[in-house]
Amino acid sequence: MANIEKVRCLIIGSGPAGYTAAIYAGRANIAPVMYEGLQPGGQLTTTTEVENFPGYPEGITGPELMEDLKKQAERFGADIRFGLATKTDLSKAPYKVTIDDDKVIEADSIIIATGATAKYLGLEDEKKYMGMGVSACATCDGFFYRKKTVAVVGGGDTACEEALYLAGLADKVYLVVRKPFLRASKIVQERVSNNPKIELLLEHNAVGLYGDKGVEGVHLVKRMGETDEERYDLPIDGFFLAIGHKPNSDIFKPFIETDEIGYIKTIDKSPKTTVPGVFAAGDVADPHYRQAITAAGTGCQAALEVERYLSEKGL
Repeated sequence: MANIEKVRCLIIGSGPAGYTAAIYAGRANIAPVMYEGLQPGGQLTTTTEVENFPGYPEGITGPELMEDLKKQAERFGADIRFGLATKTDLSKAPYKVTIDDDKVIEADSIIIATGATAKYLGLEDEKKYMGMGVSACATCDGFFYRKKTVAVVGGGDTACEEALYLAGLADKVYLVVRKPFLRASKIVQERVSNNPKIELLLEHNAVGLYGDKGVEGVHLVKRMGETDEERYDLPIDGFFLAIGHKPNSDIFKPFIETDEIGYIKTIDKSPKTTVPGVFAAGDVADPHYRQAITAAGTGCQAALEVERYLSEKGL
């Protein structure tokens, strides 16, 4: 017989959205059960200083912030577990979610907070040199590049912040940007421009990597496709990707509407999905909904919607 457990509220995934949802659901006496997923704490565990989260005037590291949120959720009765949701059946309530291809959770309501995963360029060399000079997490692997030369690919806030972090460790940081401009916020752009260790390579594409036992350099193309296109090799020791993310929504797609990228569509700029009693919060949710609210804010809203839904259903 299958290993089945019945819960009122299941939170899938952690991070600011998941933990905040767990705090609010716990305080509402809903007794939420959370499965943290492969990366407990979410993407912020790969961040160094967090300066814009309320309540920390001096800033705080990402891992410390996530640990604080987790402890707060547990204080209010959230049952936080390590495990990965591998299958769902959202065709009717109670909804079924399989954990680690084994245990089945039957839930009256669900908050999806599975976040998003870093994207790669799709180069064969990325796979070849993974763990040997290729990384999508500067704070995870930056230590190995002290006094060395690295390249960061991307032109948004994340790429610039990764470059700034690495500049505190490496001797030289190249920021490889496909477009002729940065997309990052002005304050971050200024920090990058004022850092003597960072060199901007605008209108550049990374098309390959080389090296015998690890990354020793990157093949670059400047102004690809133009009449003055230039190809050259740049010696580096590390290659960091910061070009965006893919929403972790695949196991929900048979039942919940998503956009062309994979973000779960929400209704009227709320956490509500197209399935009653199932809500989405954080980076997995509709970006249009997230534009005006933080990830933690979406988690709060999702928990309040769960409380309202369960009350209306007499659950």
